[in-house]
Amino acid sequence: MPGALQRPTVVSRLSDLIGNTPLLELATTETGSRLLLKLEMFNPTGTAKIRMARAMIDAAEAAGGLRAGGRIIESTSGNTGLGLSVVAAERGYTFTAVVDHHAAADKLRAMKALGAELVYVDEDSPGEELHTAAREELAEELARGASNTVFTEQHNNPANEVGYFPVAHELAEALDGRLDILIGAVGTGGALCGTARELARLTTGFSTIGVEPKGSIAFGGPAHDYYQSGTGTPEGAEIGALVDFALIDEGVKVGDVEAFATCRAVARTGLLIGGSAGGVVHEALRRLPLLPPGTTMVALVNDGGEKYMDTVFDDAWMAERGLLHPLVEREVEERLTKLRRNR
Repeated sequence: MPGALQRPTVVSRLSDLIGNTPLLELATTETGSRLLLKLEMFNPTGTAKIRMARAMIDAAEAAGGLRAGGRIIESTSGNTGLGLSVVAAERGYTFTAVVDHHAAADKLRAMKALGAELVYVDEDSPGEELHTAAREELAEELARGASNTVFTEQHNNPANEVGYFPVAHELAEALDGRLDILIGAVGTGGALCGTARELARLTTGFSTIGVEPKGSIAFGGPAHDYYQSGTGTPEGAEIGALVDFALIDEGVKVGDVEAFATCRAVARTGLLIGGSAGGVVHEALRRLPLLPPGTTMVALVNDGGEKYMDTVFDDAWMAERGLLHPLVEREVEERLTKLRRNR
């Protein structure tokens, strides 16, 4: 029955609520193709990355590198750090997050509230530039030689990818294997490639599209700064070992203007999505009318928009950076409105 209440579940730890996130049909075409959003903001901390945060800690414990009272160190732009903060708090570990001021302020405040220690690489010059390489170097340095301490190193940790295997099982079960296109952001590569790798064991006949910001280098140059956080590979940073190009059929780039305009347009349907998810949904909406009849496309929406009230959804912040483009926003909204009429 539509709107029927599900029986509540009692759990003993917040991390027990990870997974089984819903699918939302955002748009359909007259020919029956549809865009489904995998809403990962329904995980604790409002992000997909708590999946891999738990998996990386599980792996460190299993390998014997992390024992009672230990310390976890990670370089993060926010969402991975939020997940590690929760699991560390549950298991009695100290968590040190190496961060820069490019991260959304709400993410930084939330990590601190959860008990994390924040170490800034740009404390003396707090601009908005990405400092990914510097963060990685400092995190490695802090962990070097320290006992009962692990640098989880999300960009090169195989457990990152393993943490997303359940997403594939959730999709395969929900759709009975009828999935034609999987589209998602490419940062560490864990979410998209982990899901695609496991999904290929469960079903066949789907293609995978990776989306990164313009300015990121995973799918080639030119390199330049960008404001989408938690995604892409900035100049000077190494492409993560989990970005498996053999699993990605096509790589595309979406600019900040288009990504953020999409977030703002989607918000007017009642749904708040994060900045990198805006890039993914923008590309998905562009492609949807061009697909063969009856195509099912799933977009991985890795976090919600609540953490971006001071950035993506703030007119002054957007205008100061040349990102506020009402015409682009209106174009996305009109495309979305047209496609939603077919639902």
